[in-house]
Amino acid sequence: MSLKIDGGLFKYDFIDNHAILCVPVDASVGEVRKRYLKIARRLHPDSSVVNNNHEQYIATELLSKLVNPAYEKLSVERNRAEYMLVLSQIGKRLAQESAELQLTTEVAKQLALAPNLDLLYKNELAKIAEIQFTELQQASQFIAQISELNLVYLMRRAGRLMTTTPSVQPATKSNVPPPPSLQLPKEDSPVEQYLRRAQTLIENNQFAQAKVELQDALKLEPKNSRCHSWMAMLYLRQNQLKMGKIYLDNALKLDPNDKLALEWKPKVDKFLGNQSGANQVKKSADNGDTQPDKSGSGGLFGGLFGGKKK
Repeated sequence: MSLKIDGGLFKYDFIDNHAILCVPVDASVGEVRKRYLKIARRLHPDSSVVNNNHEQYIATELLSKLVNPAYEKLSVERNRAEYMLVLSQIGKRLAQESAELQLTTEVAKQLALAPNLDLLYKNELAKIAEIQFTELQQASQFIAQISELNLVYLMRRAGRLMTTTPSVQPATKSNVPPPPSLQLPKEDSPVEQYLRRAQTLIENNQFAQAKVELQDALKLEPKNSRCHSWMAMLYLRQNQLKMGKIYLDNALKLDPNDKLALEWKPKVDKFLGNQSGANQVKKSADNGDTQPDKSGSGGLFGGLFGGKKK
């Protein structure tokens, strides 16, 4: 595997140590150290889960030739100060040359235009960090992708708010202007993207990750009824009826026509009402008034979803 990286800031003869470690360019020394230790545990021969000799060799090469030098550059104060100064200058230079910038990844193009720059940037880095060193032979590609995000972020932070997507094709010598009707395909808003990912995660019972996506969506649009109704579904799938009811109520306050909330609110209310009645029967039974109801409701999934708890 070649350790040569030719994407993002690396194209400017700059070693992007933040990309190697997959940390934001404004990461603190503590954040850098935490990320380094996680990578080192993954790659070091004494703790690595890699089995075959070829991948062990790749892991050692990545650790010794990329990861360790990157950590030394970002953790030693004098090295870090010098490096950050150069990084700042590159950001200003990129801001001046943005019209000629060529981006290769879809997420970098989104970041170039995103109004929520910091949120999208750090969320995307966090997602890549989870898989950066899973397939070792693709590590260089992930680093190049991260570096392209860093490139766009630095350019935006240097004061260049982009109004058009940077060029993704080499410039031609033709003087013929593009057709006036030529437009970029419409993309989902960041909130729609969060919701779509959350729905998929909920369907696969990956509730912790789904909650993160929904919380991010609510930060952007706290009055979006669909964000509240899907947060309700997240809680209902985990048998947390009262929390689910709160979010269903919120969704209907924001939009009385929210389809998901309209569908599930009556079911939850009915189920909670039945559950309350059963508790009263049990309380009376404990006082000797009558026999307790032993039929059982089967919980939320037995009552509302009609199946076993997942």
